[in-house]
Amino acid sequence: MSKIIKPYKNSELGKKEQVAKMFDAISNNYDGLNRVISLGIDVKWRKKVVKIVGKNNPKKILDIATGTGDLALMMSDLNPEKIVGLDISEGMLSVGKQKISKANLSDKIEMIVGDSEEMPFADATFDAITVSFGVRNFANLDKGIKEIARVLKPTGVLVILETSNPTKFPFKQGYKLYTNIFLPIIGKLFSKDKVAYSYLSESANSFPFGEAFNNILQKNGFKQTKHNPVTFGVATIYTAHK
Repeated sequence: MSKIIKPYKNSELGKKEQVAKMFDAISNNYDGLNRVISLGIDVKWRKKVVKIVGKNNPKKILDIATGTGDLALMMSDLNPEKIVGLDISEGMLSVGKQKISKANLSDKIEMIVGDSEEMPFADATFDAITVSFGVRNFANLDKGIKEIARVLKPTGVLVILETSNPTKFPFKQGYKLYTNIFLPIIGKLFSKDKVAYSYLSESANSFPFGEAFNNILQKNGFKQTKHNPVTFGVATIYTAHK
């Protein structure tokens, strides 16, 4: 990654603190706005992630950058013993806990505040680890990936869903217009944090994807990696093993 993208360019806070502040600010309307911005396609992407995770019949699952718990809730259908949702934003987790309680899944899904680069779990704890649109918010990407490798069992699977950039005409040009113009405008209209969606689009455009991200996974503890672009390449699903 060429440079560290932060939400608040004039703030002296570090990236972690800025990301937590930003997501706290947009947590109450994040779900609804996210559905509008993604046209609901993100739900289909998450279903693909759940299908991949389910192949391993995991008993313990960790969902990093769980946000409001959308993916954690969907993975409950796999009937694992436990799902832990980890996030740096207390605001997002608060919304997620309400959704989990409403679904009567509080005994199966635990939501905790935590740093993905220094997780409070023992080595080789989880059968599967997922990250949905969260790795680009890591302050130190290499450290975060190494920490994921540490808490994943040797037989476990890591599945990451993250934004990527289409490379073929006309999707490449259309996506640039969408992320640079449409997404920030919608975010400013409907979010009380005016910089949040500008940050999300900027970070999406600058984050390494495809083989570039596979290489990052491989140098930080993963040997079997593959990527599957979805919806013309606007997002990519990565699957990795230790």
